[in-house]
Parts: sequence; structure tokens; C-alpha cells
Amino acid sequence: MKLPFVLLASTALAFIPGQTFAQASGQGVIELDEVTVEGTREGQGGPISANGYVATSSRTATKTDTPLLETPQSISTITQQQLDDRKPQALLDAVAYTPGARVGSYGFDPRYDAFTIRGIEMTYTGVFRDGLRQVNSPNGLFRLEPYGLEGISILRGPAASIYGASSTGGIVDLISKRPTFLPFREIEIQTGSYGRLQGNFDLSGPVNADNTLFYRLTGLVRDAGTQIDAVQDDRVFVAPAFTWKPNDATTFTVLGEYMDSNTGGSAAYVNNYELDANGVSTGRVIGATRVYEGDPRYNDYGQKQGRIGYEFEHRFSDMFTLRQRVRFSALGTNQEYYSLGAGSGLVREQNWGVVTDTHLESRVRAGAVDHTVLAGLDVSRLSYRNKLAFGAVPIGADPDSIYQRDEQTQTLTGIYVQDQIKWQNWRLTLGGRHDWLTSEFETNGAEFDQNDSKFTGRAALGYVTEFGLAPYVSYGTSFTPNPGTVLNGGVAEPTTGEQIEVGVKYDLPGYNASLRAAIFDLRQDGAVVYQVVEGLNRQVQLDVRSRGFEVEGVASLAEGLNLQASYSYTDAEILKLTPETEGKQLSSVPNHMASLWLDYTVQEGLARGLGIAGGVRYVGSSFGDNLNRPIIENDARTYLDAAIRYDLENINPSLKGMRFQVNATNLLDEDGQVCTSNYCYWDEGRKVIASLRYRW
Repeated sequence: MKLPFVLLASTALAFIPGQTFAQASGQGVIELDEVTVEGTREGQGGPISANGYVATSSRTATKTDTPLLETPQSISTITQQQLDDRKPQALLDAVAYTPGARVGSYGFDPRYDAFTIRGIEMTYTGVFRDGLRQVNSPNGLFRLEPYGLEGISILRGPAASIYGASSTGGIVDLISKRPTFLPFREIEIQTGSYGRLQGNFDLSGPVNADNTLFYRLTGLVRDAGTQIDAVQDDRVFVAPAFTWKPNDATTFTVLGEYMDSNTGGSAAYVNNYELDANGVSTGRVIGATRVYEGDPRYNDYGQKQGRIGYEFEHRFSDMFTLRQRVRFSALGTNQEYYSLGAGSGLVREQNWGVVTDTHLESRVRAGAVDHTVLAGLDVSRLSYRNKLAFGAVPIGADPDSIYQRDEQTQTLTGIYVQDQIKWQNWRLTLGGRHDWLTSEFETNGAEFDQNDSKFTGRAALGYVTEFGLAPYVSYGTSFTPNPGTVLNGGVAEPTTGEQIEVGVKYDLPGYNASLRAAIFDLRQDGAVVYQVVEGLNRQVQLDVRSRGFEVEGVASLAEGLNLQASYSYTDAEILKLTPETEGKQLSSVPNHMASLWLDYTVQEGLARGLGIAGGVRYVGSSFGDNLNRPIIENDARTYLDAAIRYDLENINPSLKGMRFQVNATNLLDEDGQVCTSNYCYWDEGRKVIASLRYRW
């Protein structure tokens, strides 16, 4: 039987999207206003403070207001201006210029935001929303709408000491749009490739005269096709938010979202397989054809998702601040698909999740030493239920012909303590957390209970010089349960990991620019992955070691020039999977990746307000399976992106607030074959989107 979805949530190569079950079986000082990406108060809810492309502080690494220069761990930031300039249409587009982030491993597939950082899968356990874990189930992954974001913080390396269950590769914190103090109104229309038509709106400002209540309402409606005729990309999205700020010490923000989206149940192409001497398939792929494997008459993948939660902050004094975040989320999926040779299938899944985090921040001075102590408790609970139906008929599975039913409830409770110690130029961070896991899993009537506990920690030391240079060293561990997974007659043990990192950060004096570099050595044990064993697709556990080097430079300079550049080297080696793969390179993880984005806006003359941007992304060669067979090696490739925009008020003052913009990704239409975990796909081709925006 073939399944075009995942049977499990894991932390490394947990699934193969688009694939079926059997297949994957001057020297001038820059004077820029600091922009705090957050509408109510700096510091609430994981804000990003930034000058253009350059972020100055973020809460993601420590849950406290810590300058990025003084944060002894590798972190990248995608600011609001970067989002505005590049107009990403998915999370993969947004992180594509981030060092160490591998997007496109599964070619074109709009159903999931599947990517790795430092060779470690981020899809299930690495994506957070507003500092809280985004609860996902095997086929219930929340879809991201980038238009609803203020920014993205990407912390590389383990952060379980304060976040609990999370990827060894790091934390990708998606920061929702929040109400603004001043009135802000925006509407936009978009059109582009594959019949795309989209309308956006974003409205915000104070509600009452005494400026204690603020609102924001963000949304869009989209009707669009894709490069596969049978796969659409339709969406309705709305995100209301309210902030109550009765005084300077107290802030209460409510964040909500509802999204109804529809795309294709399968985005796979027919693959050719190696044959033995008797003409029987060995199960080893030798390449993809251009024949679409699905059927447009039975290929809808509808998903409805919603979330509602709040963020509360109260400052008792300069010493004590209490914060609490709570979110309830739910989604439902209905996936139809057809696979050549196996007939059709139907997957229905629902999940519900509650996540809370409460912590007290204490700032204490003991002699010449400053302490910022964080003590917290967080609890998360996931429940999901799915039904799988398969039919041998050409089109349409019988919903009553259930092949498999799964149900699971998983609860994770953690307590944590962190101390950020500041003495002269030294910065020492020490943190520890203990988690308790309980799980009840039932599959086709068989029940599996699990109780486990784990301690995780982090220690980091940095030195901040007077001239903006800050070397550091850090060590951290991770712990991640594996929901929906049965191995060897029992539930899989949690995935664990550890990393040591040595790096340096440099903020260039007199310039709004920063440089970051890091060397890392990371190990992850017990990640659940798909592997073809004796011709069948099986779930096995993987141990992997990833070592490498990353460097990133970001700047917003005088005269309208912005740039972002990165390079990463990653060596991801399989330590344990199957005997024939030990010592091999992890599939689809290239050794070399690099990117450069330049954006220039004309400041004077007739062309004032004209912005031109270009980007190049290089992805080095990699292996297409964990056996490292040369026949499906992924060739190195280069993608070109571009953008042009113009503020129409420069033509006529009456057009103030109007901007015309065109963005193109993969401008040269590089659509080569890419193989991952013994299955091959095709790259997403060129996509062009034109927009007309009005702000007032």
C-alpha cells in the first residue's frame, strides 16, 4: 500500500513529503530609526528589534531581552523589512537565505514546510510560534502564512534547556503580527504565475481614546494553481489580535488565527527502479520521470486550522517580571490521493494541542556581578486521531474500508531554571530543565503506554569587547518524544542530541552591519526515519553526527543599500541506521551552500523610490540516498531571484502610500532532479508575482 504522508513525527528526516509509502518505503555613521517588531511593548512575546535588515535583540535564545551580540549561540533573524522586500510565499522561501538551512530537498511540494538546519530535520519539532512549541501530529502539520508574520528568529543548536521538546538543529520562532500603537492600514492585490490571484489586508491601531486597547486584523484570500495542474494552492487566512495595556507595567495580548487551505494530495512523479537479473525491482531508485503519479480527479488535500491564545506580562518592579503564554490549537485534514499501481487512498486526521509557558524573570546584582534568573514551568498536551482508508478502485477510496486507526495523547511537563551572569565583559549562561513525558498510543486496537523523563542543559560563555567583537563557546543538549511511532513491538524511545559550538560575533563600529561565524559539532541519537529494508518501507532509528562551519553577514547601509550573505559547510555522517549505511553521508545534505541578496533603493533624482534587488542561492552536490549511490547523486545548482519595486508617490504626490512590486524566484527556471532518501523529485520552477500595495 502507498501512503503520501507521514506516519510519525520525528526530528531527522522523519518523512518524505510528496512520496508514497512504498516509494520512500564612506565611513558615515548610519542614522536609522530602530524598529521594534512588536506592536505593544518591546520585550513582549519574543520580539525582534531591528534596524532594517540588521537585528539587534531577540528573545528566542534566552526568553529574556538580550542583545544578539551578547547571546552566546548562533542565531539569524529575518526582519520585517526582509519579508517586505522578498515577499516569501512559504516558510521555505523565508529561510532560504539563512546559513545552514537546506530547503528544496523534496523538490516542489506545497503541502509541507520540510527543511533541515545543520543536517537535522526541523519540520515537526523545530518550528515554534511566538515562543511556544507548534504542536504537530503525523499528518497534521500547521501551515504557515508568511503574510501573518512580523519576523522570524532562527536559533541554531539545542535549546531544550528552556524550551523542552525541540529539534537538535535548533528553534525557528515565527513571530505573529501584533497590534501597533499608531494607526496602520494596508491593502494589497497580487497576481502572477499559474493564474494566481490574491488579496491581502492588514489593519491596526488604537481602539479607545485613552490608548489602552489596540487591535490588529490581518488576512488574505488566494486562488492559485501551481506547476502541477492537479495541485492547487488556494487559501483563506484571517488573524485577529488585541492588546490591552492599562499601564506601563502590564500588557495582555490575544493572538488568533484561522486558515482554510486546499492543495494537492500528492505532488509525486513516477520513479524508475533498478532491476535485478530476473527483472524484479530491487527497490532502489534510479531517477524520476516527468509523469505525474496522481490523478487530478482525486487529489484534494484540504486543511482547516485555528489557534487562539494570549501573552501576559506584568512587571512588579525593576527586579521581577512575570510572563505567561497560553495557546490552544486545532486542525483537521482531509487528504485524497491516487498512486499508480496501488489505487487510491483517503487520510483524515484531527489534532488538538494546548501549550503553556509561565516564567518569572529576576534581575539581581551581587557585588560586581549581575544575574538575570529565569525560573519557569511549561506544559504541553497533544491529542490526535487519524483514519486511513485504501481502495484498489481507480478513483475514490471507500471511507468505511479503514486500513488503520491511530489515536494518541501525549503530555509533556517541564520545569527550568536559567541564569545569565554578567561580570565586566564576560557573559556566562547556565540553564537546566527536567521534563516528564506520558503517552498513550493506540493503533488498530493495540495499546502502547510510555512514561519517561529527561534532563537537558546548556552552558555558554562569551566575552564582549568594547569594539563590538564577541567570541563565545556553548554546549547544549536536546530531548524530543516521537509521537505516532511503534518500533520493535513498542513505542520508540525519545530522540536525544547534543552540540558544542565555538563562534564569534562582530558588530562593525559606525555601521549598521554585523558579521557572525560559528563552528559546530552536533550529534543526534534515535531519530525515527523511513528506510527501505528488504524492499519494504520501514521506520528505523538513526544516529547522525553533523559537523561544520557557518558565516553570515547582514547590513543596512547608507544610501539605501541592504545586503545579506551567508556560507555554510555541513558534514552529516550516519553513525547508525543499517549496516550498509554506517559511515555514509546523510542524503540530500550538501557539504556547501551559499547565498547573497542585494537590495538597493535610489534615494535622489527622477528614479527616487525605485528599488532593485537580486539574489543568488548556491546548493552544492549531495547524495540521493543513504547508500550514497552515484547514480542518483544530486548535482550542484544555482538559483537566481530578483525583485523590483517603485513608490508611485514619486510620480504624483496624490499616489502617496502606493507601491508596485514584482518578485521572481528561480528566475532562470532551474528545475533539475533532486533525490532524497531513495526517491526523486523535480525542483520548483520559476515563479513571478506582481503586487500593488496601498498604505495609509
